[in-house]
Amino acid sequence: MVHTHHTRSAPSRLAVTVALATGRRRVTTDHGLGGGGWAGLLPEMFQRFLTVSKFSGEVSGLPPHKVRVIYGGVDSQRFHPDGRTARDGVLYLGRITPHKGLDRLIRALPRGASLTVAGSTGHDPRPPESGYPRLLQRLAQERQVTFVGPVAETAAPHLYRRAAVFALPTVETTCFGRPVAITELLGLSVLEAMASGTPVVASRTGALPEVVVHGETGFLVPPGDAEQLQRRLEQLLRNPALARRMGSAARQRALEMFTWDQAAQRCVAAYEELFRLPTGAS
Repeated sequence: MVHTHHTRSAPSRLAVTVALATGRRRVTTDHGLGGGGWAGLLPEMFQRFLTVSKFSGEVSGLPPHKVRVIYGGVDSQRFHPDGRTARDGVLYLGRITPHKGLDRLIRALPRGASLTVAGSTGHDPRPPESGYPRLLQRLAQERQVTFVGPVAETAAPHLYRRAAVFALPTVETTCFGRPVAITELLGLSVLEAMASGTPVVASRTGALPEVVVHGETGFLVPPGDAEQLQRRLEQLLRNPALARRMGSAARQRALEMFTWDQAAQRCVAAYEELFRLPTGAS
């Protein structure tokens, strides 16, 4: 069997061609990235597409009968809650680009609350997107916002553990009016927050509704709706008991659904399914 990553890449196309010629079973993990599709023939050359979410399979236009969702995983030993660490404020950790909706998050920050923004700034040369970091700095001037920049892997777990709420305010249309074709294929930062026992407030877009259970492990809000975002953040910040309950449920869901062991087991199940079929079958 041959298993490739990034379905439409040149190495993947070469590998599936060799696999076909040598009679091997053919599996690929599609990550939603672009690339050539060989005039529509490429989807027919693979027998299974392992996707990181149902949404990923849908937006990639893959044959539904060949898609198996394996999701992604999180290291639940590395990302875990710590009852000795005091929790406070809102955390965002990820790329600092317009489609992540950080401008909405800063505007929505409840009065008196703090926000920690961790991550690298995207280098988009297109105006006005190129001015996004300056826009965020202006919005943050009269609010308790701390930009900590890129974070080392060893420091990330502590940021999740000390946050009262994790926010991922991804938008479908940026503040510059540019539509976002593909929003969130999964949301690994959300998985890390959940494994850390931190409740999540996220946009109801992309694969996020597959991960966050609204009203149980956090809240889902309409993408771009700063008013709803503020209300849900405030609800959790003002009610520590609710935040603890949702954080505990988030941790449990991460353990039940989103560990790397479970992702591997789902992957192996897809392999076993193929090996029960004749070599050339789909």
